[in-house]
Amino acid sequence: MGEMTGFQLGVFGALFLSVASSVSIVICNKALMSNLGFPFATTLTSWHLMVTFCTLHVANRLNFFESKSIDMKTVVLFGILNGVSIGLLNLSLGFNSVGFYQMTKLAIIPFTVLVETLFLKKQFSQQIKFSLFLLLVGVGIASVTDLQLNFVGTILSLLAIVTTCVGQILTNTIQKRLNVSSTQLLYQSAPFQAAILFVSGPVVDQFLTKQNVFSHKYSPIVLIFIILSCLIAVSVNFSTFLVIGKTSPVTYQVLGHLKTCLVLGFGYTLLHDPFTDRNIIGILVAIFGMGLYSYFCAQENKRKQAVEVKDGAPLLSQDKDSHEVKKLTKNSLV
Repeated sequence: MGEMTGFQLGVFGALFLSVASSVSIVICNKALMSNLGFPFATTLTSWHLMVTFCTLHVANRLNFFESKSIDMKTVVLFGILNGVSIGLLNLSLGFNSVGFYQMTKLAIIPFTVLVETLFLKKQFSQQIKFSLFLLLVGVGIASVTDLQLNFVGTILSLLAIVTTCVGQILTNTIQKRLNVSSTQLLYQSAPFQAAILFVSGPVVDQFLTKQNVFSHKYSPIVLIFIILSCLIAVSVNFSTFLVIGKTSPVTYQVLGHLKTCLVLGFGYTLLHDPFTDRNIIGILVAIFGMGLYSYFCAQENKRKQAVEVKDGAPLLSQDKDSHEVKKLTKNSLV
């Protein structure tokens, strides 16, 4: 019971850290890109990952965690896949309207459910599926405005959905099957993610913005916000691996849509962004869907624990009976 309570506290802490850090970095990056004119999102992400690796390397040297060797081929492919996923999401935003980009992000949940059902034989109850449907409808109402389709943008979005989904499933699977922590996996894979984005980032950003990141004029305030963004990103990257490892890729995506609702709310209250009745209705529907998802997940976990306890009871009884038989036999021999 104590271990279960500790695990639940760990999950809650991971969820809270993920939400707080993600909302913080969105606000920071929005100020950096919209107000300070630094539009190089992909290159900035490569800097995030490099700072994350350097931070974890220092933590490892100070014995805050123990590094664990992972098969090099697995780590390299995993790191490249995640790096490509980030690049494709940014390209998808560049080639599509904001509304279609939001639809791309919404499509990750049903695709993840489909992949886990077909290939990992994972079961999703009708209640879970219904709550996810409500969540997606709510976020769609709140955030999707215009839907402008084009062939290249659609292909990029499909590739972004596939790579993001597979990357997040692997994040969960590698941690469980290889018995590595989120910190150990992030420490091993971050250099490869950073490398692929460090090489491709300036090219992608120049293609999307028609500006060169290396010829950009870096004022002191821009440098301060870049450093702040990189520091917050350490927490974002760590909590991402932590949440997916402790819960599931679908739960992480649900959490991501909670962040979207919070960002919309913060944008209205802090930055005075436009806010309509449609936004309010969508956010309320999404929050209701999240609440149902959390409730149904908790109920399923309770049922699983009850089954485990029930299945474990005969074994305990059998062990006890066996111990009594041995004791009687020993006494009779004496």
